[in-house]
Amino acid sequence: MSFQAYLSAIETKTGLTPRQLLEQARDRGFGPESRATPIIEWLKDEYGLGRGHAMAMVHVITKGDRISTKHVGTGGAHSDASDRLWLDGKDSIPADW
Repeated sequence: MSFQAYLSAIETKTGLTPRQLLEQARDRGFGPESRATPIIEWLKDEYGLGRGHAMAMVHVITKGDRISTKHVGTGGAHSDASDRLWLDGKDSIPADW
């Protein structure tokens, strides 16, 4: 599953875009210096997210919308089209993203 697909699945499960979850995380005091465990616990308790999906949000919360180019354009199961993540909702991802 690509990183972007994880974010789309999170939106389906929670009903919130990744950006909305990011805003909630910031309101709770989570940010670049936060440790993963408290974020994972919040996402599990509040939204029922499993560890893999929660870790995708941990990355967004602590590192922003950039990902490593390691899997970009590889065509593999974990391939992403871009090193940027779309945070504004799966239904609004531009066709050329």
